[in-house]
Amino acid sequence: MSIITISRGTFSGGKALAECLSGRLGYPCVSREVIVDAASEYGISLEKLTAAMEKPPSFWEQLTGERTAYLHYVRAALYERALGGNLVYHGHAGHLLLRDVSPVIRIRVIAGLEFRIKEAMERLRIGRKEARARIREYDLARVKWTRFLYNVDWYDASLFDVVVNVDQMGIECACEVVARTADLDCFKPTPESQRVIENLTLSSRVWAALAKDPSTWSAEVEVTADDGIVTITGSSRLDEVIRAIPTVAGRVEGVQEVRCHVGLGSVYTR
Repeated sequence: MSIITISRGTFSGGKALAECLSGRLGYPCVSREVIVDAASEYGISLEKLTAAMEKPPSFWEQLTGERTAYLHYVRAALYERALGGNLVYHGHAGHLLLRDVSPVIRIRVIAGLEFRIKEAMERLRIGRKEARARIREYDLARVKWTRFLYNVDWYDASLFDVVVNVDQMGIECACEVVARTADLDCFKPTPESQRVIENLTLSSRVWAALAKDPSTWSAEVEVTADDGIVTITGSSRLDEVIRAIPTVAGRVEGVQEVRCHVGLGSVYTR
């Protein structure tokens, strides 16, 4: 049982590799479905949430407090998918969204520029010059997006466990390499790793519930969970918000006890 994330530059073969792994291992292959899940579960416009996960920092800067909520909504939806293990996820920086989860096999897919240009020309039915310009545009947006949201370098190889060059290896060979990696003991789940993902899933559910509910959304909080016991810290400028937090959190499935340590203080506004 393994969780595999695929990170790739535009037109580098990442989707094809994810689909190959899904067929080889029998794991569900997920990408945009996580955005759909989050939009449906938390009542957000799918178009707006999709834009938030794909647009450059200039778009996010307009969202102020909402940008944190959007990331939490998507992370919560991804945790729900990852809870059962056996998952291949590609797109939207899965290796960063799941960075607190272990074990996760973080794969970086690369390919030469000529390979990518050819892919872009064939898929978009455009000329060589436009294909090259599109690749440059999309890559730059990804670099800025990950730097702005996570303060990391998109090209940093240390963020990954395995880097595969599909231009040289081909999809089938790359698929074989990753599939065999999934069989290694170091990437197999343990009771402790399962407990970690369960706690992260519950904490993300609670955070998302607080962000969604009109009576608590303005609170600035951190949420942790430990075997059903949820601890909430942070601040709010309104007493009624602080009083509502335990009630809203307590309604979340899986919560057995709420420990609220939220005090009066200034918070962001949307």
